[in-house]
Amino acid sequence: MKRVAAISFPSKGAAGKTGTWRIWKPVIERQKCVRCLICWIYCPEGTILRREDDSIEIDYEYCKGCGICANECPTKAITMTEE
Repeated sequence: MKRVAAISFPSKGAAGKTGTWRIWKPVIERQKCVRCLICWIYCPEGTILRREDDSIEIDYEYCKGCGICANECPTKAITMTEE
């Protein structure tokens, strides 16, 4: 059985910049990251950017600080830090 996942990405006009009102922000500890991309899959806003080498980066202008990425990270490489 083939599984297909739908991933949406925010557009600048529709999503709006949310980084100015965020209270918590995710911070990546690169040494712990195993590049499993689970955070990238679960991010509801599509603000985790995937690079060609499967490393990740967070677009803080659009990140709402929900913490789902940190919660889903199996190695706890992402922690939520107060702004």
